[in-house]
Amino acid sequence: MRVPVQYSQQANAAMAAAEDISRLSLRSAEPQLPAPAVSSTTPSSTAPQPTPFFSTSSKEAANDTSSKFSEKPSNYTFPRSERVRRDASTKAIDPLTESFIEFMYENPTTYHACEGFADMLCHAGFTYLSERVSWDDKITKGGKYFTTRNGSSLVAFVIGQHYVGGNGAGMVACHIDALCAKVKPISKKPAVEGYTQIGAAPYAGAMSSTWWDRDLGLAGRVVVKNPTGVIQTKLFTIPYPVARIPTLAPHFGAAANPPFNAEYNTTPIIGLEPDDPAENELRPDEVGAPLAGRHNIRLLRLVAKELGVPVSSMLNFDLELFDTQRGTVGGLDKEFLFCPRIDDKICAYAAITGLLESCEEHAISGSTINVLALFDDEEIGSLLRQGARGGLLESSLLRVVESVGDGATMAQTYANSFLVSADVIHAFNPNFSNAYMQYHTPSLNVGVTVSCDPNGHMTTDAESTAFMEEVARRTNNTLQYFQIRNDSRSGGTVGPMLSSSMGCRSIDMGIPQLAMHSIRACTGSRDVSLGAKLFQAFYEEWEDVDYQFRSGEKM
Repeated sequence: MRVPVQYSQQANAAMAAAEDISRLSLRSAEPQLPAPAVSSTTPSSTAPQPTPFFSTSSKEAANDTSSKFSEKPSNYTFPRSERVRRDASTKAIDPLTESFIEFMYENPTTYHACEGFADMLCHAGFTYLSERVSWDDKITKGGKYFTTRNGSSLVAFVIGQHYVGGNGAGMVACHIDALCAKVKPISKKPAVEGYTQIGAAPYAGAMSSTWWDRDLGLAGRVVVKNPTGVIQTKLFTIPYPVARIPTLAPHFGAAANPPFNAEYNTTPIIGLEPDDPAENELRPDEVGAPLAGRHNIRLLRLVAKELGVPVSSMLNFDLELFDTQRGTVGGLDKEFLFCPRIDDKICAYAAITGLLESCEEHAISGSTINVLALFDDEEIGSLLRQGARGGLLESSLLRVVESVGDGATMAQTYANSFLVSADVIHAFNPNFSNAYMQYHTPSLNVGVTVSCDPNGHMTTDAESTAFMEEVARRTNNTLQYFQIRNDSRSGGTVGPMLSSSMGCRSIDMGIPQLAMHSIRACTGSRDVSLGAKLFQAFYEEWEDVDYQFRSGEKM
């Protein structure tokens, strides 16, 4: 069949264009070889010679991002925009914020966080004291110590060299548990149309809508029995996301709209069923394993592989699902910190930094006890033994006073003590300005906020506020203030339960944040340092400030 001339020309042009595109694709994907030398006897081709995509070698070009965006082939006709990308290093990030981001990424669960804080104390010369043994011959004035309970709560204390029995303790108390999804004791579920799922339960209101369509990791602690019969706890983190709670597309209409059933509509998927059904069967060495039959065997194998132990050695575990996305700074001028699990690890991190910065001087010249308490289970009421109601702080102080207190009573010690209950508080949200009282609108990157409540949800009163305001004035710290509206209700902290147990003066305050109880929250990129600065000031100044108050009292 004869092809019309115009169509033939169009076809030839299209084929030539396709060949050019093919050459460009190959050029961008493969190293370029030097073109063979052209013999003088070889007739020259009338076709245009290929132009190198970049003037540099392919290896250099791969490492030179700017040249990729600026240099074009000589025959490039597409009206491409000039690409400009800001160098991420143009503005320095606060070093303490960077270290906090790294700490949060490396310590996703309460158990990891407790161990991470313990590591910080050990590197600063603190001595670990087990609750199981006597402390009488282990504690001395001028010493730095810490103890833990359940691997998820911690109390650290620095005893001044000039400590006298009956002198008080300057205490900062925070919580280090966070909203998460806990793997159920029997998490195995039947496959649904080829999907493998895991049974998980919300801890403290997690698995809300902010948890849907997020990359969820798996981490926790495992109780392991080794071949010699020794039972120990191991921590692990799967180094990639393993779970997801998928939303339903809006195309499904009413089914995609809340309310959703918390048991059936929020079950995470963790994989697809294997092609070989035998993968779901127990292997000979797994028969009789304590956890076999309660959890998906492929999940158990994954955890065992991370720990480097056989499935049969795992006696039990506490596993959590959590947001795997690393914290980062953001905003036009990097003024924000976006991070998971800020509540309340940010106050804990700032407080331990303040303790470590002040501990050497206090150990040498102090006459009181400086204390940091980090608790588990605050988000669910603190009633368990590792919570603030479990007595870990009170029993630790009692053992110190009994060891080096020269017969002083705890009643006298508590009367001379001061407690800072440090927990995050609400920053002002510009999209919901009507939810705030006027003048009670804490800002980011300004300073720690004093939390007030007339109904006893916070411990703050006039005397404790004046106390911390004096500390702030002495050390150039700025305080902010927040109280909830009359038609709303405050959250809770460890402050009321601890101050009522000990009878000591107390204030509630904390770093302000947005999106509290979301899977990912926001605070200021300088707020970690501002918190650390205030807590360090408290540890360094509270003795002198307390002397001012004591001088004005009638004894």
